Amino acid sequence: MNSAKITWTKIDEAPALATYSLLPIVNAFTKAAGVTVETRDISLSGRIISQFPEVLTDDQKMDDELAFLGKLVKSPDANVIKLPNISASIPQLKAAIAELQALGYNLPNYPEDPKTDEEQVLKSRYAKCLGSAVNPVLREGNADRRVAPSVKEFAQKNPKKLGAWSSDSKSHVAHMQDDDFYGNEKSVVMPQNDVVKYEFVDENGKVSVLKEGLKLLKGEIIDGTYLSAEKLRHFIREQIDDAKKTDTLFSVHLKATMMKVSDPIIFGYFVSEFFKDVFDKHADTFA
Repeated sequence: MNSAKITWTKIDEAPALATYSLLPIVNAFTKAAGVTVETRDISLSGRIISQFPEVLTDDQKMDDELAFLGKLVKSPDANVIKLPNISASIPQLKAAIAELQALGYNLPNYPEDPKTDEEQVLKSRYAKCLGSAVNPVLREGNADRRVAPSVKEFAQKNPKKLGAWSSDSKSHVAHMQDDDFYGNEKSVVMPQNDVVKYEFVDENGKVSVLKEGLKLLKGEIIDGTYLSAEKLRHFIREQIDDAKKTDTLFSVHLKATMMKVSDPIIFGYFVSEFFKDVFDKHADTFA
């Protein structure tokens, strides 16, 4: 009997938490059933590294796992558990390149405005890592997402009716009342054509330029906002306490696995507050 195999994708940010916490549990069940679970790295950093083998050492080189999975999903034996991956924007791509370079990877910089044929080729190679590069490749094997006719016919013949809603239900949506992105948002309509830059000033007065050379036209809107981490932690603690008192399921809704930069960080605050005792006890280990 041939051993069945499941491919589990290794990705970035919040879904990585699912791999660290859930995959060992999955392995415990699949091992007993004679099923092998292998991981394939389709993270943004993994996709970048796989594009430039000629400038890396043998220890640093990685196979193009996305290309491998693109072929695998077209076979009838494919069984892929694809976790949500980052849809890289140019700022995220450049940040990942810089982080890899700092770790000793001799990767070329991303040429945002290519001047030569060589830079144009380089930009094209990096383009394979940008945007939703993963989904179109992996969905080639299951592009038809229509519901099966038998399932659709059953649903039409047996429509599910909503239950009666009680006005004393404890279910509710909670949100911050102040010092969040909504409350701190400020917008400016440009009175004339101009070039602007974004700066971050820390509590000690140190200025860091986040983006410069941003050309705006008269009438365009520039927008900025921030979220207070201290107020966020206070809000989370309040909601956890409220859920315990009212015996209500505590649920967090964030697009932490998508292209947003902020949501994975906010998710981290929720995790660290929910498991506050654990984080306090093992602070050195987590650090």
